[in-house]
Amino acid sequence: MTQKCPFSYTPPMPDRRPAGTGTIGLLKRMRRDFLSIWADSDFRDRVMTTWILRRKVVIANSPDAVREVMVTGNANFERKSPQMRRALEYLLGDGLFISDGETWKQRRPIVSKVVQRQHLRAFSAIMVDSSTAMADGWQRLEAPRQLDMLGEMAALTADIIGKCVFGRGVSREDAKEIIEGFTTYQEHIDQTNLGYFFGWDEGWPVRKNKEVRRAAERVRKVVDRLIDDLGTPRADGASMLALMATGDGDASAAMNREALINEAATIFMAGHETTAATLTWAWFLLSQAGWAEEKLHEELDRVLGGRPPTFDDVSSLTYTKAIIQETLRLYPPVPILARQVKETRAVHREPAKKGGLALVCPWLLHRHEIYWDAPNTFQPERFLEGPPPTNVYVPFAVGPRICPGAQFGQTEAILCLATLAQRFRPTLAPGHVVEPQCRLTLRPKGGLPMLLNVRDAA
Repeated sequence: MTQKCPFSYTPPMPDRRPAGTGTIGLLKRMRRDFLSIWADSDFRDRVMTTWILRRKVVIANSPDAVREVMVTGNANFERKSPQMRRALEYLLGDGLFISDGETWKQRRPIVSKVVQRQHLRAFSAIMVDSSTAMADGWQRLEAPRQLDMLGEMAALTADIIGKCVFGRGVSREDAKEIIEGFTTYQEHIDQTNLGYFFGWDEGWPVRKNKEVRRAAERVRKVVDRLIDDLGTPRADGASMLALMATGDGDASAAMNREALINEAATIFMAGHETTAATLTWAWFLLSQAGWAEEKLHEELDRVLGGRPPTFDDVSSLTYTKAIIQETLRLYPPVPILARQVKETRAVHREPAKKGGLALVCPWLLHRHEIYWDAPNTFQPERFLEGPPPTNVYVPFAVGPRICPGAQFGQTEAILCLATLAQRFRPTLAPGHVVEPQCRLTLRPKGGLPMLLNVRDAA
């Protein structure tokens, strides 16, 4: 894509793997941070292969290769990696994010239905109400207003998804309990699972230390209790949970209790964690790119004139959307999408071995030197010129397993950013060094301390 922006900012990224790094060095980097395993050439090549112990790994790194793995060859590559399944099974059970086969086929339609556009208008009102409540709370803080933006955005998106999933009656205490459980789980779960690379097809069972066990129990206990109520009835539409419990009008699609727990936990995790990370990175990028912040404020003043945004405003907030899109390009919440190979099949003429891994990496594709101009710089303007390259911009995956909540998450991010940015200009706390870290999702390591400056709107 060509770029027409006279300004740019290059945000932080992990160091790249030196040439000649062996298997042991690669595994050490993998355990430290998945984003540090890539070499300079990986941001130029179209397909890469490597062996990690007894497993062959193929990385699809071009539009054609991505299509072969995630679209035309989906049936052969639909299963999530053993590492991802093992890491999340205690928390999500057979939830949609890690399920496959008949379970995925049965549940995907109803989950997609409850987050589609016909319900999104009602959910968008919750997004704006929760964002406004957070802005009001920020306004009451005494100067200097310093807070951890990652924690704030996690609380905001958890409040939103909690009300969307369980109904407006869900308490902040319940949302906080689930957030803290997810955070603890992420910090202590092993995502590498060397057993798979030594030859065990399903990897070794994840060792449930007390932190992992308690965190999973903490989340599922709250979800189980909230299911008893099936969401507080609302005048503006049913909760996602009630829609899934009834099949949204299709009794044959209704889910049983265990399925409801697994899908509610999955939607909550995906719905709060990914959007919270995106908003956090957006605030950081705007704090470093003054020209982009000015253009954002100009658009908000022109389109909204000081009033809260609505669902109907989303299509007019083009630069706000471009900021979210560019943030997702630079810091995709799930930067590596790993699939287990069902049967040996060529990926762009490179054999992907049965039992091995096929990777599609948004982190690589979004910074690929062939497909993007100035790939490592923050330039929202690139998204004003038209749609991004097909099968290269994949923050929500692509093909049959594209994230069903993609539109929900993008709408949420736009409305939350618009609501809060009308009233505040967050700046990075002096002396803080931002460092990306990939666990289950891509976050700023140690959070993001920021100072809130009250904005004088035009």
